[in-house]
Amino acid sequence: MIDLDDDSARLDVARVHGWLASSYWSPDIDRSLVERAIAGSHCLGAYRDGEQIGYARAITDHATFAWIADVWIDAPARGQGLGRRMVQWFVDHPRFAGIRRIALVTADAHGVYATLGFHPPLRPDRYMERLSVEAAAMLRAAP
Repeated sequence: MIDLDDDSARLDVARVHGWLASSYWSPDIDRSLVERAIAGSHCLGAYRDGEQIGYARAITDHATFAWIADVWIDAPARGQGLGRRMVQWFVDHPRFAGIRRIALVTADAHGVYATLGFHPPLRPDRYMERLSVEAAAMLRAAP
């Protein structure tokens, strides 16, 4: 049985850092930055027999907007719907009820999130972003 828990004190920060540092969206991220992100987010861990096997976080005001980020499932636990289940947890959680916009970005899981009601922006012409020099270089270099 897999337990989902949003108690940040339960997170294995070293493990989360290792996962994110190996990801395509935050390669080699500093642990201190991961710790700051955890501190400023509503985090969710997935646990099997007390061991953390998944992580996701939402950057949110819990009123009007949420950005779901860093959805990660440990390799042996992938392909079992856990990533979808974690994002669904945020969508269904009472603290997220009534939020007008929940956003996320993915390179490879559009179909997973489409089943939860996510779709491309209706007005992409209104969407803007400001990237750090490093983030812009990383995105330009990515396939």
